[in-house]
Amino acid sequence: MSARKIDPSPSTPATSIQKRLALSAAAVKIRKSGIEFRSQDPIPTWTEMSVDLQYPDAKKVHCNGVVVACDGDLHSGYQVSLLFTKLSRQSEALLSVLAYA
Repeated sequence: MSARKIDPSPSTPATSIQKRLALSAAAVKIRKSGIEFRSQDPIPTWTEMSVDLQYPDAKKVHCNGVVVACDGDLHSGYQVSLLFTKLSRQSEALLSVLAYA
């Protein structure tokens, strides 16, 4: 058995950002193909996100999406637009009902 020194710096930088947001139903605007919400921190465009939407009268809906816009500033907060990707037919039907509720 031999010992060798391991380089502590990774060869590829980690680009995964994990963040959990808890938003009230009033804070989220459901659109036909995505959602809009406010955030205190900016979220970079093209960031992939997983979202769980829970409404009192509806089932929990798990969605994946990508941030397509993040506008605002440090003082007033940021308006984030997330476009859904790979929605199941059930999730799509439920979200279309919620979008017009």
